[in-house]
Amino acid sequence: MARVTTSTLQKMLSEHDPITMLTCTDASFAALLDAAEIDVFLIGDSLGMVVQGHDSTLPVTMDDMTYHTKCVARTTKRALVLGDLPFGSYQQSPQQAFENAARLMSAGAHMVKLEGGEVMASTVEFLVSRGIPVCGHIGLTPQSVHALGGFKVQGKSDDAAKALVNAGKSLQDAGASMMVIELVPTDVAKSVTAALDIPTMGIGAGPHCSGQILNVYDMLDIYQGRKPRFVKNFMNGADSVLAAVANYVKEVKAGTFPGPEHSF
Repeated sequence: MARVTTSTLQKMLSEHDPITMLTCTDASFAALLDAAEIDVFLIGDSLGMVVQGHDSTLPVTMDDMTYHTKCVARTTKRALVLGDLPFGSYQQSPQQAFENAARLMSAGAHMVKLEGGEVMASTVEFLVSRGIPVCGHIGLTPQSVHALGGFKVQGKSDDAAKALVNAGKSLQDAGASMMVIELVPTDVAKSVTAALDIPTMGIGAGPHCSGQILNVYDMLDIYQGRKPRFVKNFMNGADSVLAAVANYVKEVKAGTFPGPEHSF
């Protein structure tokens, strides 16, 4: 299987071929998701909730992220491996971000993700100029959940929507290769996507992004905690985990997921 790269993702964007992404935290899931031809694996700090049992992503450490990135990278043959920088590992300075991003890259990541808008542009530029591909993350940023007042839809006002578009442009101009847009109204995600020349990955952001991402523990109905509205249980009607993931790929590619019931 040919490896998915940043160039592959940009080609998919130009050809209007929707990109599929799922979270992945271990070798077994990495092999299975590769077989289903998921394009991008996110070793997300959401593992703090679905794997470690915390009530937020904030307790996750660099050691945690490095360990799980190694587990995934050992088995992955096709997908691009995207590693999350956890809370407190990049906000202090670009130098701190580089040190920790380098740890993820050494562990097997092909790209790193960090949360935040324009305030993170200088950090993105610092990383990219030193050979580290970066994925931005705007909208709901779970590491800022307490500052945001909870897990709430972002960008609902005109000013907030414009700020998200500006944030996306700022991160793209700094060199970001991809953008996650989380928990925003459909029309806002559509505006951000239209304003950018890099792929946008929606999670609770409607059908107009360049691709979609879900937490694999949610879409397989493994996680027993509260699931947000944008989650669909793909195990319904599937006779295996592989079939469920294959159905996710088919629906994202066909544009039937997410539907209105999964959007805001």
